[in-house]
Amino acid sequence: MGSHASRSRPLAAGKSGPLQGRVRVPGDKSISHRSLMLGALALGETTIEGLLEAEDVLNTAAAMRALGATVVKGADGVWRVNGLGVGGLLEPTGVIDFGNAGTGVRLTMGLVAAQPIAVTFTGDASLVKRPMGRVLNPLRDMGVEVIARSGDRLPLTMRGAATPVPVTYRVPMASAQVKSAVLLAGLGTPGVTTVVEPVFTRDHTERMLAGFGAAIDIATDAAGVRTIRLEGRPELKPQAVTVPSDPSSAAFPIVAATVVPGSDIIVEGVLMNPARIGLIETLLEMGASIEVVAERETGGERLADLRVRHAELKGVDVPAVRAPSMIDEYPILAVAAAVAEGETRMNGLEEMRVKESDRLSAVANGLKVNGVDCSEGHDWLVVRGGPVPGGGLVTTHLDHRIAMSFLILGFVANTAVAVDDAAMIATSFPTFENLMTGLGAAFQEPEHRAA
Repeated sequence: MGSHASRSRPLAAGKSGPLQGRVRVPGDKSISHRSLMLGALALGETTIEGLLEAEDVLNTAAAMRALGATVVKGADGVWRVNGLGVGGLLEPTGVIDFGNAGTGVRLTMGLVAAQPIAVTFTGDASLVKRPMGRVLNPLRDMGVEVIARSGDRLPLTMRGAATPVPVTYRVPMASAQVKSAVLLAGLGTPGVTTVVEPVFTRDHTERMLAGFGAAIDIATDAAGVRTIRLEGRPELKPQAVTVPSDPSSAAFPIVAATVVPGSDIIVEGVLMNPARIGLIETLLEMGASIEVVAERETGGERLADLRVRHAELKGVDVPAVRAPSMIDEYPILAVAAAVAEGETRMNGLEEMRVKESDRLSAVANGLKVNGVDCSEGHDWLVVRGGPVPGGGLVTTHLDHRIAMSFLILGFVANTAVAVDDAAMIATSFPTFENLMTGLGAAFQEPEHRAA
Protein backbone atom coordinates (compact mmCIF):
# COMPACT_ATOMS: atom_id res chain seq x y z
CA MET A 1 0.00 0.00 0.00
CA GLY A 2 3.00 2.32 0.46
CA SER A 3 3.95 5.33 -1.61
CA HIS A 4 4.11 5.16 -5.40
CA ALA A 5 6.50 8.14 -5.62
CA SER A 6 9.40 5.79 -6.30
CA ARG A 7 7.95 4.57 -9.61
CA SER A 8 6.76 7.68 -11.40
CA ARG A 9 5.39 7.10 -14.90
CA PRO A 10 5.40 10.03 -17.33
CA LEU A 11 2.60 9.93 -19.95
CA ALA A 12 1.41 12.12 -22.83
CA ALA A 13 -1.74 12.56 -24.91
CA GLY A 14 -2.11 14.02 -28.39
CA LYS A 15 -4.95 15.19 -30.63
CA SER A 16 -7.89 12.78 -30.54
CA GLY A 17 -10.49 11.73 -33.08
CA PRO A 18 -14.16 11.62 -32.03
CA LEU A 19 -14.92 9.77 -28.76
CA GLN A 20 -17.73 7.20 -29.07
CA GLY A 21 -19.28 4.56 -26.82
CA ARG A 22 -20.86 3.79 -23.45
CA VAL A 23 -18.79 3.83 -20.27
CA ARG A 24 -19.25 3.40 -16.55
CA VAL A 25 -16.73 5.22 -14.41
CA PRO A 26 -15.70 3.84 -11.00
CA GLY A 27 -17.96 4.11 -7.96
CA ASP A 28 -18.20 7.36 -6.03
CA LYS A 29 -15.24 7.79 -3.68
CA SER A 30 -17.15 9.70 -0.98
CA ILE A 31 -19.90 7.09 -0.78
CA SER A 32 -17.39 4.21 -0.93
CA HIS A 33 -15.44 5.55 2.09
CA ARG A 34 -18.60 6.15 4.11
CA SER A 35 -20.26 2.82 3.30
CA LEU A 36 -17.22 0.97 4.69
CA MET A 37 -17.16 3.13 7.83
CA LEU A 38 -20.87 2.94 8.62
CA GLY A 39 -20.80 -0.76 7.80
CA ALA A 40 -18.09 -1.13 10.46
CA LEU A 41 -20.40 0.56 13.02
CA ALA A 42 -23.59 -1.34 12.11
CA LEU A 43 -24.34 -4.60 13.92
CA GLY A 44 -24.45 -7.36 11.31
CA GLU A 45 -23.54 -7.64 7.62
CA THR A 46 -23.57 -4.69 5.24
CA THR A 47 -23.15 -5.50 1.53
CA ILE A 48 -21.59 -2.98 -0.87
CA GLU A 49 -21.92 -3.28 -4.66
CA GLY A 50 -19.88 -1.06 -6.98
CA LEU A 51 -17.31 -0.08 -4.33
CA LEU A 52 -14.53 2.04 -5.83
CA GLU A 53 -11.51 -0.30 -5.65
CA ALA A 54 -8.91 2.47 -5.73
CA GLU A 55 -5.97 2.86 -3.33
CA ASP A 56 -7.68 5.51 -1.17
CA VAL A 57 -10.76 3.36 -0.56
CA LEU A 58 -8.78 0.14 -0.09
CA ASN A 59 -6.79 2.00 2.59
CA THR A 60 -10.09 2.81 4.36
CA ALA A 61 -11.12 -0.88 4.07
CA ALA A 62 -7.79 -1.88 5.66
CA ALA A 63 -8.31 0.71 8.42
CA MET A 64 -11.75 -0.74 9.26
CA ARG A 65 -10.12 -4.20 9.50
CA ALA A 66 -7.44 -2.77 11.80
CA LEU A 67 -10.26 -1.41 14.02
CA GLY A 68 -11.81 -4.90 14.29
CA ALA A 69 -14.48 -5.04 11.56
CA THR A 70 -14.52 -7.95 9.08
CA VAL A 71 -14.21 -6.59 5.55
CA VAL A 72 -14.04 -9.06 2.65
CA LYS A 73 -14.68 -8.98 -1.09
CA GLY A 74 -16.73 -11.95 -2.32
CA ALA A 75 -16.13 -13.90 -5.51
CA ASP A 76 -19.25 -12.11 -6.84
CA GLY A 77 -17.47 -8.75 -6.55
CA VAL A 78 -19.70 -7.68 -3.64
CA TRP A 79 -17.98 -6.41 -0.51
CA ARG A 80 -19.26 -7.60 2.88
CA VAL A 81 -18.64 -5.71 6.11
CA ASN A 82 -19.47 -7.28 9.46
CA GLY A 83 -19.64 -4.39 11.90
CA LEU A 84 -19.10 -4.16 15.65
CA GLY A 85 -21.85 -1.69 16.58
CA VAL A 86 -21.46 1.95 17.61
CA GLY A 87 -18.84 2.04 20.37
CA GLY A 88 -17.51 -1.41 19.47
CA LEU A 89 -14.31 -0.57 17.58
CA LEU A 90 -11.11 -2.17 18.88
CA GLU A 91 -7.71 -0.60 19.49
CA PRO A 92 -5.48 -1.43 16.50
CA THR A 93 -2.18 -3.21 17.13
CA GLY A 94 -0.20 -1.19 14.58
CA VAL A 95 -0.10 2.16 12.81
CA ILE A 96 -2.91 2.82 10.28
CA ASP A 97 -1.43 4.06 6.98
CA PHE A 98 -3.93 5.94 4.82
CA GLY A 99 -1.59 6.47 1.87
CA ASN A 100 -2.96 9.48 -0.06
CA ALA A 101 -6.51 9.36 1.38
CA GLY A 102 -7.29 12.69 3.04
CA THR A 103 -11.00 11.90 3.29
CA GLY A 104 -10.32 8.45 4.71
CA VAL A 105 -8.02 9.64 7.49
CA ARG A 106 -10.09 12.68 8.52
CA LEU A 107 -13.37 10.74 8.69
CA THR A 108 -11.75 7.85 10.57
CA MET A 109 -10.47 10.33 13.16
CA GLY A 110 -14.12 11.22 13.77
CA LEU A 111 -15.12 7.57 13.81
CA VAL A 112 -12.73 6.68 16.66
CA ALA A 113 -13.03 9.97 18.57
CA ALA A 114 -15.78 8.85 20.95
CA GLN A 115 -14.10 5.59 21.98
CA PRO A 116 -11.39 5.23 24.65
CA ILE A 117 -8.84 3.71 22.27
CA ALA A 118 -5.49 4.99 21.01
CA VAL A 119 -4.97 5.06 17.25
CA THR A 120 -1.85 6.18 15.33
CA PHE A 121 -2.39 7.51 11.79
CA THR A 122 0.12 8.15 9.02
CA GLY A 123 0.09 8.62 5.25
CA ASP A 124 2.23 9.07 2.14
CA ALA A 125 4.63 11.92 1.31
CA SER A 126 1.74 14.13 0.19
CA LEU A 127 -0.68 13.36 3.06
CA VAL A 128 1.86 14.00 5.86
CA LYS A 129 2.14 17.61 4.60
CA ARG A 130 -1.62 18.25 4.79
CA PRO A 131 -3.00 20.05 7.87
CA MET A 132 -5.34 18.06 10.13
CA GLY A 133 -6.06 20.80 12.68
CA ARG A 134 -9.46 21.81 11.36
CA VAL A 135 -10.73 18.28 12.02
CA LEU A 136 -8.82 17.77 15.27
CA ASN A 137 -9.93 21.03 16.93
CA PRO A 138 -13.64 20.16 17.22
CA LEU A 139 -12.68 16.59 18.24
CA ARG A 140 -10.53 18.05 21.04
CA ASP A 141 -13.62 19.93 22.23
CA MET A 142 -15.34 16.52 22.50
CA GLY A 143 -12.57 15.17 24.74
CA VAL A 144 -10.01 13.69 22.32
CA GLU A 145 -6.27 13.83 23.14
CA VAL A 146 -3.86 14.34 20.24
CA ILE A 147 -0.10 13.86 20.11
CA ALA A 148 1.11 15.34 16.82
CA ARG A 149 3.94 17.15 15.08
CA SER A 150 3.69 20.94 14.88
CA GLY A 151 0.82 22.10 12.72
CA ASP A 152 -1.25 19.00 13.58
CA ARG A 153 0.29 16.95 10.78
CA LEU A 154 0.61 13.19 10.37
CA PRO A 155 1.95 10.94 11.75
CA LEU A 156 -0.13 11.52 14.88
CA THR A 157 -1.71 9.55 17.69
CA MET A 158 -5.25 10.15 18.95
CA ARG A 159 -6.71 8.85 22.16
CA GLY A 160 -10.49 8.85 21.98
CA ALA A 161 -12.58 10.33 24.77
CA ALA A 162 -13.51 7.97 27.62
CA THR A 163 -16.52 10.21 28.41
CA PRO A 164 -17.19 12.09 25.16
CA VAL A 165 -19.04 15.39 25.42
CA PRO A 166 -21.59 16.45 22.76
CA VAL A 167 -20.75 19.79 21.14
CA THR A 168 -22.44 22.43 19.04
CA TYR A 169 -19.85 23.14 16.35
CA ARG A 170 -20.09 25.88 13.76
CA VAL A 171 -17.97 24.87 10.77
CA PRO A 172 -15.64 27.84 10.11
CA MET A 173 -15.16 27.09 6.38
CA ALA A 174 -17.07 25.05 3.81
CA SER A 175 -15.73 21.55 4.44
CA ALA A 176 -17.69 18.33 4.16
CA GLN A 177 -14.77 16.50 5.78
CA VAL A 178 -14.86 18.57 8.98
CA LYS A 179 -18.64 18.33 9.20
CA SER A 180 -18.53 14.57 8.62
CA ALA A 181 -15.79 13.96 11.19
CA VAL A 182 -17.81 15.78 13.88
CA LEU A 183 -21.01 13.89 12.98
CA LEU A 184 -19.20 10.53 13.04
CA ALA A 185 -17.75 11.44 16.45
CA GLY A 186 -21.29 12.35 17.53
CA LEU A 187 -22.45 8.80 16.76
CA GLY A 188 -20.55 7.48 19.77
CA THR A 189 -21.29 10.47 22.02
CA PRO A 190 -24.29 10.38 24.38
CA GLY A 191 -26.75 13.25 23.85
CA VAL A 192 -27.21 15.42 20.77
CA THR A 193 -24.26 16.60 18.66
CA THR A 194 -25.06 19.72 16.59
CA VAL A 195 -23.19 20.94 13.52
CA VAL A 196 -24.01 24.39 12.15
CA GLU A 197 -23.04 24.79 8.52
CA PRO A 198 -23.17 28.36 7.15
CA VAL A 199 -22.45 27.19 3.57
CA PHE A 200 -24.01 23.97 2.28
CA THR A 201 -21.46 21.24 1.42
CA ARG A 202 -21.92 17.74 0.08
CA ASP A 203 -24.30 15.82 2.30
CA HIS A 204 -23.38 12.16 1.75
CA THR A 205 -22.68 11.62 5.46
CA GLU A 206 -26.10 12.92 6.51
CA ARG A 207 -27.90 10.90 3.81
CA MET A 208 -26.04 7.71 4.64
CA LEU A 209 -26.44 8.13 8.42
CA ALA A 210 -30.19 8.38 7.89
CA GLY A 211 -30.06 5.38 5.56
CA PHE A 212 -28.33 3.29 8.27
CA GLY A 213 -31.00 4.29 10.79
CA ALA A 214 -29.41 7.12 12.78
CA ALA A 215 -31.73 9.79 14.27
CA ILE A 216 -30.64 12.90 12.36
CA ASP A 217 -32.54 16.15 11.92
CA ILE A 218 -31.61 18.92 9.47
CA ALA A 219 -33.11 22.41 9.48
CA THR A 220 -32.21 25.20 7.05
CA ASP A 221 -32.98 28.81 7.98
CA ALA A 222 -33.90 31.69 5.65
CA ALA A 223 -30.22 32.60 5.23
CA GLY A 224 -29.37 29.07 4.05
CA VAL A 225 -27.58 28.13 7.28
CA ARG A 226 -28.04 24.41 7.98
CA THR A 227 -28.29 23.05 11.53
CA ILE A 228 -27.72 19.30 11.74
CA ARG A 229 -28.63 17.49 14.97
CA LEU A 230 -27.58 13.89 15.56
CA GLU A 231 -28.63 11.72 18.49
CA GLY A 232 -25.70 9.75 19.84
CA ARG A 233 -25.35 6.01 20.40
CA PRO A 234 -28.01 4.75 17.96
CA GLU A 235 -28.11 1.16 16.82
CA LEU A 236 -27.14 1.31 13.16
CA LYS A 237 -28.82 -1.28 10.91
CA PRO A 238 -26.71 -3.00 8.23
CA GLN A 239 -27.61 -2.02 4.66
CA ALA A 240 -27.34 -3.24 1.07
CA VAL A 241 -25.49 -0.32 -0.56
CA THR A 242 -25.12 0.22 -4.32
CA VAL A 243 -22.44 2.84 -4.97
CA PRO A 244 -23.29 5.22 -7.87
CA SER A 245 -20.60 6.30 -10.35
CA ASP A 246 -18.40 9.12 -9.07
CA PRO A 247 -19.29 12.49 -10.65
CA SER A 248 -15.72 13.70 -10.00
CA SER A 249 -14.42 10.83 -12.16
CA ALA A 250 -17.27 11.13 -14.70
CA ALA A 251 -16.10 14.74 -15.15
CA PHE A 252 -13.12 13.55 -17.23
CA PRO A 253 -14.98 11.67 -20.03
CA ILE A 254 -17.77 14.31 -19.90
CA VAL A 255 -15.37 17.18 -20.58
CA ALA A 256 -13.37 15.10 -23.09
CA ALA A 257 -16.52 14.37 -25.14
CA THR A 258 -17.59 18.02 -24.86
CA VAL A 259 -14.32 19.40 -26.26
CA VAL A 260 -13.32 16.73 -28.83
CA PRO A 261 -15.14 17.37 -32.16
CA GLY A 262 -17.55 14.66 -33.34
CA SER A 263 -17.84 12.96 -29.94
CA ASP A 264 -21.03 11.29 -28.68
CA ILE A 265 -20.84 9.15 -25.52
CA ILE A 266 -23.03 7.86 -22.69
CA VAL A 267 -21.70 7.82 -19.11
CA GLU A 268 -23.77 5.38 -17.05
CA GLY A 269 -25.13 5.57 -13.49
CA VAL A 270 -23.65 8.95 -12.48
CA LEU A 271 -24.46 10.26 -9.00
CA MET A 272 -26.77 13.30 -9.42
CA ASN A 273 -26.70 14.55 -5.81
CA PRO A 274 -27.37 18.33 -6.05
CA ALA A 275 -24.28 18.99 -3.91
CA ARG A 276 -22.05 17.31 -6.49
CA ILE A 277 -23.17 18.49 -9.94
CA GLY A 278 -21.74 22.01 -10.02
CA LEU A 279 -19.52 21.05 -12.96
CA ILE A 280 -22.49 19.81 -15.02
CA GLU A 281 -24.42 23.04 -14.25
CA THR A 282 -21.39 25.11 -15.28
CA LEU A 283 -20.80 23.18 -18.52
CA LEU A 284 -24.48 23.59 -19.46
CA GLU A 285 -24.15 27.36 -18.89
CA MET A 286 -21.12 27.29 -21.22
CA GLY A 287 -23.22 25.62 -23.93
CA ALA A 288 -22.39 21.93 -23.42
CA SER A 289 -24.68 19.20 -24.74
CA ILE A 290 -25.42 16.96 -21.71
CA GLU A 291 -28.70 15.05 -21.70
CA VAL A 292 -29.96 13.33 -18.51
CA VAL A 293 -31.52 9.95 -19.30
CA ALA A 294 -32.81 7.04 -17.14
CA GLU A 295 -32.86 8.87 -13.82
CA ARG A 296 -33.32 6.56 -10.79
CA GLU A 297 -32.70 6.30 -7.03
CA THR A 298 -30.56 4.11 -4.71
CA GLY A 299 -29.93 4.49 -0.98
CA GLY A 300 -31.26 8.05 -0.74
CA GLU A 301 -29.15 9.21 -3.72
CA ARG A 302 -30.25 10.02 -7.30
CA LEU A 303 -28.31 8.71 -10.27
CA ALA A 304 -28.71 8.90 -14.07
CA ASP A 305 -27.09 8.09 -17.40
CA LEU A 306 -25.65 11.13 -19.18
CA ARG A 307 -25.43 11.49 -22.97
CA VAL A 308 -22.66 13.94 -23.87
CA ARG A 309 -21.95 15.31 -27.35
CA HIS A 310 -19.35 17.74 -28.62
CA ALA A 311 -20.36 21.40 -28.34
CA GLU A 312 -18.79 24.80 -28.89
CA LEU A 313 -18.31 26.37 -25.45
CA LYS A 314 -18.42 30.01 -24.33
CA GLY A 315 -16.66 31.44 -21.28
CA VAL A 316 -18.75 32.16 -18.16
CA ASP A 317 -18.38 33.55 -14.64
CA VAL A 318 -18.58 30.67 -12.16
CA PRO A 319 -20.00 32.00 -8.87
CA ALA A 320 -18.10 31.39 -5.63
CA VAL A 321 -21.23 29.90 -4.05
CA ARG A 322 -20.88 26.93 -6.45
CA ALA A 323 -17.34 26.06 -5.32
CA PRO A 324 -18.27 23.50 -2.63
CA SER A 325 -20.32 21.46 -5.15
CA MET A 326 -17.40 21.18 -7.60
CA ILE A 327 -14.18 21.88 -5.66
CA ASP A 328 -12.50 18.79 -7.18
CA GLU A 329 -13.67 19.62 -10.71
CA TYR A 330 -11.94 22.98 -11.26
CA PRO A 331 -8.83 21.41 -12.86
CA ILE A 332 -10.95 19.72 -15.55
CA LEU A 333 -13.21 22.80 -15.86
CA ALA A 334 -10.04 24.80 -16.59
CA VAL A 335 -9.43 22.45 -19.54
CA ALA A 336 -12.94 23.15 -20.88
CA ALA A 337 -12.32 26.87 -20.33
CA ALA A 338 -9.04 26.65 -22.29
CA VAL A 339 -10.96 25.78 -25.49
CA ALA A 340 -14.04 27.94 -24.79
CA GLU A 341 -14.58 31.20 -26.64
CA GLY A 342 -13.86 34.17 -24.36
CA GLU A 343 -13.03 34.36 -20.68
CA THR A 344 -14.01 32.00 -17.88
CA ARG A 345 -13.65 33.34 -14.33
CA MET A 346 -13.70 30.94 -11.35
CA ASN A 347 -14.13 32.43 -7.88
CA GLY A 348 -14.06 31.18 -4.27
CA LEU A 349 -11.21 28.72 -4.78
CA GLU A 350 -9.30 29.03 -1.44
CA GLU A 351 -9.99 25.36 -0.68
CA MET A 352 -7.98 24.33 -3.79
CA ARG A 353 -4.79 25.49 -2.12
CA VAL A 354 -5.00 22.77 0.58
CA LYS A 355 -5.84 19.76 -1.62
CA GLU A 356 -3.39 16.99 -2.67
CA SER A 357 -1.20 19.85 -3.91
CA ASP A 358 -1.68 23.60 -4.13
CA ARG A 359 -4.09 22.63 -6.87
CA LEU A 360 -4.79 26.21 -7.98
CA SER A 361 -1.14 26.97 -8.78
CA ALA A 362 -0.69 23.53 -10.35
CA VAL A 363 -3.61 24.23 -12.73
CA ALA A 364 -2.40 27.72 -13.64
CA ASN A 365 1.17 26.52 -14.25
CA GLY A 366 -0.02 23.56 -16.34
CA LEU A 367 -2.11 25.88 -18.54
CA LYS A 368 0.76 28.35 -18.96
CA VAL A 369 3.35 25.75 -20.03
CA ASN A 370 0.88 24.65 -22.71
CA GLY A 371 0.36 28.18 -24.06
CA VAL A 372 -3.04 28.86 -22.51
CA ASP A 373 -3.62 32.46 -21.39
CA CYS A 374 -4.64 32.58 -17.71
CA SER A 375 -4.27 34.62 -14.51
CA GLU A 376 -4.36 33.36 -10.92
CA GLY A 377 -5.16 35.12 -7.64
CA HIS A 378 -5.38 33.95 -4.03
CA ASP A 379 -8.84 32.47 -4.53
CA TRP A 380 -9.60 32.90 -8.25
CA LEU A 381 -8.55 31.77 -11.71
CA VAL A 382 -9.31 33.41 -15.06
CA VAL A 383 -8.80 31.39 -18.28
CA ARG A 384 -8.96 33.00 -21.71
CA GLY A 385 -9.86 30.31 -24.23
CA GLY A 386 -8.87 29.65 -27.83
CA PRO A 387 -6.73 27.18 -29.79
CA VAL A 388 -4.42 25.30 -27.38
CA PRO A 389 -0.75 25.19 -28.50
CA GLY A 390 0.20 22.37 -26.10
CA GLY A 391 3.69 20.86 -26.10
CA GLY A 392 4.30 21.39 -22.37
CA LEU A 393 5.33 19.04 -19.59
CA VAL A 394 2.98 19.46 -16.61
CA THR A 395 4.24 19.02 -13.04
CA THR A 396 1.50 17.03 -11.25
CA HIS A 397 2.81 17.26 -7.64
CA LEU A 398 1.51 13.67 -7.11
CA ASP A 399 -2.03 14.96 -7.77
CA HIS A 400 -4.28 12.52 -9.67
CA ARG A 401 -6.76 15.18 -10.86
CA ILE A 402 -4.01 17.40 -12.29
CA ALA A 403 -2.62 14.40 -14.21
CA MET A 404 -5.99 13.37 -15.73
CA SER A 405 -7.06 16.94 -16.55
CA PHE A 406 -3.94 17.78 -18.54
CA LEU A 407 -3.96 14.47 -20.42
CA ILE A 408 -7.45 15.47 -21.62
CA LEU A 409 -6.10 18.90 -22.62
CA GLY A 410 -3.75 16.93 -24.89
CA PHE A 411 -6.74 15.55 -26.85
CA VAL A 412 -7.45 19.06 -28.19
CA ALA A 413 -3.94 20.59 -28.23
CA ASN A 414 -1.96 21.19 -31.43
CA THR A 415 1.06 19.43 -29.90
CA ALA A 416 0.88 16.58 -27.36
CA VAL A 417 0.66 17.46 -23.65
CA ALA A 418 2.79 15.44 -21.20
CA VAL A 419 2.45 14.92 -17.44
CA ASP A 420 5.44 14.07 -15.25
CA ASP A 421 3.64 11.22 -13.49
CA ALA A 422 0.47 9.24 -14.19
CA ALA A 423 1.08 6.51 -11.57
CA MET A 424 -1.04 8.20 -8.88
CA ILE A 425 -4.17 8.27 -11.08
CA ALA A 426 -4.82 4.84 -9.50
CA THR A 427 -5.70 6.54 -6.18
CA SER A 428 -9.11 7.56 -7.58
CA PHE A 429 -9.59 6.25 -11.14
CA PRO A 430 -7.59 3.06 -11.78
CA THR A 431 -9.38 2.39 -15.11
CA PHE A 432 -8.90 5.92 -16.53
CA GLU A 433 -6.48 5.07 -19.36
CA ASN A 434 -8.33 1.93 -20.48
CA LEU A 435 -11.68 3.73 -20.36
CA MET A 436 -10.50 6.70 -22.43
CA THR A 437 -8.69 4.40 -24.89
CA GLY A 438 -11.92 2.37 -25.26
CA LEU A 439 -13.74 5.57 -26.32
CA GLY A 440 -11.11 6.19 -29.00
CA ALA A 441 -8.50 8.39 -27.31
CA ALA A 442 -4.79 7.56 -27.44
CA PHE A 443 -1.94 8.00 -24.99
CA GLN A 444 1.74 8.03 -25.86
CA GLU A 445 5.21 8.08 -24.38
CA PRO A 446 6.34 11.67 -23.69
CA GLU A 447 8.82 13.17 -26.17
CA HIS A 448 10.89 14.73 -23.40
CA ARG A 449 11.59 13.71 -19.84
CA ALA A 450 11.53 16.13 -16.91
CA ALA A 451 14.93 17.68 -16.35
